[in-house]
Amino acid sequence: MLEGNDIWVGWLVSFSFFFFFFFLSVSAFSLRSAPVQHLAGWQEEEQQGETDTVLSAAALCVGVGSFADPDDLPGLAHFLEHMVFMGSLKYPDENGFDAFLKKHGGSDNASTDCERTVFQFDVQRKYFKEALDRWAQFFIHPLMIRDAIDREVEAVDSEYQLARPSDANRKEMLFGSLARPGHPMGKFFWGNAETLKHEPKRNNIDTHARLREFWMRYYSAHYMTLVVQSKETLDTLEKWVTEIFSQIPNNGLPKPNFGHLTDPFDTPAFNKLYRVVPIRKIHALTITWALPPQQQHYRVKPLHYISWLVGHEGKGSILSYLRKKCWALALFGGNGETGFEQNSTYSVFSISITLTDEGYEHFYEVAHTVFQYLKMLQKLGPEKRIFEEIQKIEDNEFHYQEQTDPVEYVENMCENMQLYPLQDFLTGDQLLFEYKPEVIAEALNQLLPQKANLVLLSGANERKCDLKEKWFGTPYSMEDVENSWAELWKTNFELNPDLHLPAENKYIATDFMLKAFDCPETEYPVKIVNTPQGCLWYKKDNKFKIPKAYIRFHLISPLIQKSAANVVLFDIFVNILTHNLAEPAYEADVAQLEYKLVAGEHGLIIRVKGFNHKLPLLFQLIIDYLAEFSSTPAVFTMITEQLKKTYFNILIKPETLAKDVRLLILEYARWSMIDKYRALMDGLSLESLLSFVKEFKSQLFVEGLVQGNVTSTESVDFLKYVVDKLKFMPLEQEMPVQFQVVELPSGHHLCKVRALNKGDANSEVTVYYQSGTRSLKEYTLMELLVMHMEEPCFDFLRTKQTLGYHVYPTCRNTSGILGFSVTVGTQATKYNSEVVDKKIEEFLSNFEEKIENLTEDAFNTQVTALIKLKECEDTHLGEEVDRNWNEVVTQQYLFDRLAHEIEALKSFSKSDLVNWFKAHRGPGSKMLSVHVVGFGKHELEEDGSPSGEDSHSCEVMQLTYLPTSPLLVESTIPITDIRAFTSKLNLLPYHKIVK
Repeated sequence: MLEGNDIWVGWLVSFSFFFFFFFLSVSAFSLRSAPVQHLAGWQEEEQQGETDTVLSAAALCVGVGSFADPDDLPGLAHFLEHMVFMGSLKYPDENGFDAFLKKHGGSDNASTDCERTVFQFDVQRKYFKEALDRWAQFFIHPLMIRDAIDREVEAVDSEYQLARPSDANRKEMLFGSLARPGHPMGKFFWGNAETLKHEPKRNNIDTHARLREFWMRYYSAHYMTLVVQSKETLDTLEKWVTEIFSQIPNNGLPKPNFGHLTDPFDTPAFNKLYRVVPIRKIHALTITWALPPQQQHYRVKPLHYISWLVGHEGKGSILSYLRKKCWALALFGGNGETGFEQNSTYSVFSISITLTDEGYEHFYEVAHTVFQYLKMLQKLGPEKRIFEEIQKIEDNEFHYQEQTDPVEYVENMCENMQLYPLQDFLTGDQLLFEYKPEVIAEALNQLLPQKANLVLLSGANERKCDLKEKWFGTPYSMEDVENSWAELWKTNFELNPDLHLPAENKYIATDFMLKAFDCPETEYPVKIVNTPQGCLWYKKDNKFKIPKAYIRFHLISPLIQKSAANVVLFDIFVNILTHNLAEPAYEADVAQLEYKLVAGEHGLIIRVKGFNHKLPLLFQLIIDYLAEFSSTPAVFTMITEQLKKTYFNILIKPETLAKDVRLLILEYARWSMIDKYRALMDGLSLESLLSFVKEFKSQLFVEGLVQGNVTSTESVDFLKYVVDKLKFMPLEQEMPVQFQVVELPSGHHLCKVRALNKGDANSEVTVYYQSGTRSLKEYTLMELLVMHMEEPCFDFLRTKQTLGYHVYPTCRNTSGILGFSVTVGTQATKYNSEVVDKKIEEFLSNFEEKIENLTEDAFNTQVTALIKLKECEDTHLGEEVDRNWNEVVTQQYLFDRLAHEIEALKSFSKSDLVNWFKAHRGPGSKMLSVHVVGFGKHELEEDGSPSGEDSHSCEVMQLTYLPTSPLLVESTIPITDIRAFTSKLNLLPYHKIVK
């Protein structure tokens, strides 16, 4: 018995791991383990923090979220989620928990939803008990000091500023604003500096006192569920949890309940047409219904049944019909199961359709097609055959599922414990338990046109939108549905004969036998075919023992990078091929056979995975469509118009533009996204596409990897099928699958460009240090350096200097050339980018002193943490495949890379680390700063006036280089023309980090 908390204990076994649950009133704990994905190599290259691994993990869910925000302090629940991490009475150091986790290979996170707040972390098993104790203190006695409150408000505000340019967030805020007055759906959940700092000051509200009050009222043990997972014994874990968590206060007060506030959207404002101006270039129609809460029907999952049919892409589906009309490119239907879409007051059912230009002109016809399909479903009623097919697919997936990362698992489980009875904790969110047609019919019959909310997103709406959403500034308008359509939808309108239920699915696996080896067992993939046309790597799985397989192929061609136009034609080709496959391959997709076609920089990447029984059918289907590629003029036009929007949407994000600019400087023959956008806007023809595809398929080198429950004989057949079907000639000479990288001159070079979306305050500042052509040992030393850097970087640049929400160092492997960088995402409304650059320099100077003063113990602890991460087993077959595929696709083939890195780590001393850092910071250092500058009062226009962030206009045809201010003009060399700058530089030799 825990003091002040009722406790119940139970346990069960699954995946050969133990899970057990105890309740602190409603609190619980569970045990199990899992590992990490280590990716080395280039496909650029991010290593922010260490990758996931078989660590011990814990998650705690408080059954209270943003619905409980007081009206006079919007965002308080989200702010409290931040503040509890800022030190505790027992462990007062503000960043102490993060520092502890980083030192021992762990990580942590938290999130606030409408009715739940979740905290989670993972760490090496050896330090799990201490981590639990440190973490539990946030719920026992967090400090929440006034000074920290003022600083952390800025982090919450930065998070809000980063969220503002997201169309998904903007649409959500607009949707919430349609709720009836007084309903919590209408609250501003994010919080920002205005609601949490400036307005409270004006109104004499003590935010500090209110935070403590909120914590005392809502962070009570009897609202909490807890899951812990580790390889300790059940008795040990129970002892730890009892000992540590029994101190969490239990105020005994009834949990806040919003279940009586039903029908939040039963208002005249809901059943209208809303035109919205998005940030991205997109045409989209979203049709939404607000239904009674559906959580109680989790055993039937009526919305899952309906969304499975509505979102179907095979013959007779809504999307199949709209694609044939060239009106739509994609459709997603259902309920996302976030707190915003499903809570105790209502459940959403929404259908979002990405429209073409022509589809935008016919959006009422598109909506009518949706209503015709729903009416057909209502007339037919629920079908047992279809329910059982979905049930079978979900059962197969659950029965043969691979392990998930422990921290994801515990996070999911602690939420499940708030939602389902004990017997369904593990399965409640995944399985369909019972067929109840009346429950499905009840939900289905509410999806009527006259009860729907229509939101039409398009830049073409701009002049029609005279209203603005309060918090995100989204321009919108509200109007009645056009009378002719409104009247038609009230009648018994005709069904569409082209719409019908899907046929029986031939891709559902029925053979789950594990195959015998037909060749010697190996630890790593081996090359079993090697011809001038291609080669194949193979490894039979004997570890995870599941009836699944992974097939990966890289079709390499020198044609792609010959011009910006060729890169664009290749993108169009892969997009049209994906479009052509969408309908025939959809049945395989829903039967858990997944495929993806990727336009790689040097070739077409084909990825296929799933139950091995029917996997060859899907692979052959893809190759058949590739071999017989064709396109109609209408589809070509539709895809090229969409690609213009895709390129534009990439360019207007500061973080992706910053990456594009950095790589354009470093990788010599790379075509930038702006080059591609210009080539596309200049116009390309269907004839040029067909000519490109013919040439692409005529000469290739094909490299493949097959892993899983497949024999070597079957694997050889995959490569043979590609060669026989495509009938291509081998390449005339071997082709490197990497760019050559320029050698940066000594000194600090600065490339400062204007962000391309005038409505966006966000800036991105990256300071990059080039190291050069380095060995595997040196690469590992760089990883160790960056691992040492992570926590102090966060502490100085985010916690103390409050420069931005995203702050991180990264180990960079750019086409085989080693380097490291520090990145800060900030806002022009708060800081000038050059001030941020100077602060990064200040951090690096402080860091040099910090590592010089590092004790041998602290150095060895970090080395051990990185070794432990690299020693951990893979959680599931996919992680092993990803790591091996990275070696194949980059043609490095060092499958035992981790073992070499571990050996290197064991040889390092503290002086190696210090000297390595100093060598990169010395007089000959090669520094490159890339600034993508947002719009706000701290940044100037070319005429010297402060830049505004009101307009939503964007110009992405060229980069606007900005002059250096007096702050950095003496210490940096400006880059004002990237091509002119790089044309004078030496090229480093092609290099791979394999020795």
